Amino acid sequence: MTASRKYHITTFGCQMNKADSERMAGILDEMGLIWEEDPYQADVILYNTCTIRDNAEQKVYSYLGRQAKRKQTDPNLTLIVAGCVAQQEGEQLLRRVPELDLVMGPQHANRLGDLLEQVLAGSQVVATEPIHIVEDITKPRRDSTVTAWVNVIYGCNERCTYCVVPNVRGVEQSRTPEAIRAEMEELAAQGFKEVTLLGQNIDAYGRDLPGSTRDGRHKHTLTDLLYFVHDVPGIDRIRFATSHPRYFTERLIQACHELPKVCEHFHIPFQSGDNEVLKAMARGYTQEKYRRIINKIRELMPDASISADAIVAFPGETEEQFERTLQLVADIGFDQLNTAAYSPRPGTPAALWENQLSEEVKRDRLQRLNRLVEVKAAERSQRYAGRLEEVLVEDVNPKDLSQVMGRTRGNRLTFFKGDLRELKGKTVPVKITEVRAFSLTGEPLLDPVLVAN
Repeated sequence: MTASRKYHITTFGCQMNKADSERMAGILDEMGLIWEEDPYQADVILYNTCTIRDNAEQKVYSYLGRQAKRKQTDPNLTLIVAGCVAQQEGEQLLRRVPELDLVMGPQHANRLGDLLEQVLAGSQVVATEPIHIVEDITKPRRDSTVTAWVNVIYGCNERCTYCVVPNVRGVEQSRTPEAIRAEMEELAAQGFKEVTLLGQNIDAYGRDLPGSTRDGRHKHTLTDLLYFVHDVPGIDRIRFATSHPRYFTERLIQACHELPKVCEHFHIPFQSGDNEVLKAMARGYTQEKYRRIINKIRELMPDASISADAIVAFPGETEEQFERTLQLVADIGFDQLNTAAYSPRPGTPAALWENQLSEEVKRDRLQRLNRLVEVKAAERSQRYAGRLEEVLVEDVNPKDLSQVMGRTRGNRLTFFKGDLRELKGKTVPVKITEVRAFSLTGEPLLDPVLVAN
């Protein structure tokens, strides 16, 4: 593949997909391709797809249709669909979009180079078979030079009745603690300051690794991993996502309290505030257990930021059951909540149930929940007013080039006046002068030259 060829990647969906895209971009860089911002000027187009919601899937087909027309006049164009839609649809994608050159599931992200070589040899390739994910030796093309994703566990063994992820991302496969630490050490050497440990169900980390302790628990857990990687020199902040309430332990909460680099920010989806709906979803916990987890976090870390995911209008959800979700949101007061109306996904049990709710009910409940979410987030933001916050500077504010932007330890996006060339990658004390539901504005209190690296 010649060095003059250019590539573009469009990423849909979750943090796992973003991390996969960085790895695939790193492979393309190593192959001599050049990143191109404009997808209509690139020679290799890769869509890294998401199938959690139907609208995200349909957007992929819309993008593909436009590029397929382009390929009819430019046969040298290479079209790739990666990620969850690719895994879900497999060869059906080729029948729907015959212009495609490569269809590859998430487990094959590390094999992009080999698969492209097959395409260049004249093959139309579908790579969706389950494989064991070998340790990745590629160098991701990171979208940031300050913060980085680090995958610690791939796949998911849960069987939530609404979720297609286990079907498209495969079974759980944990990386070894040593490999994870080595990647973090390399990131630190490159100047990265913050790492987010990633897993579709990160609390399950280590269940598939060998060994057990004297008291009978798994030798490798997320808690043990945090202790193992915490002292990597140069890494100032550690986060992790996404957590599952079924496996979120008091031992993990205690570790987050004890380890100063672990940020006081927890993303723990609850999905519904009603126990019967949670049972139908096969989530494996009750709303009472979820409340106990949040209470324990706030007992040890009163200022902790809590974010979550919620689904409304799940099949059979009554108005009373939905109101329990509203009550949970009102009682807990989330800093951020990702909300969605239930969307039937292929191959999931709930998609076949007859008690589906109307689109009108879905829209109504989603709107009511979103209104409450913004009110509670605005209330939570008030605690920042006038406070001094440590902000890790990541980039310039694209809407005001005189400002830089970064995040507090609680993951709140914060803007303030400053020169990115002097401040990028530095932690700056900022006095908060303006609060909004999901972001803050403030004034730096130290001269940039005094701010520690």
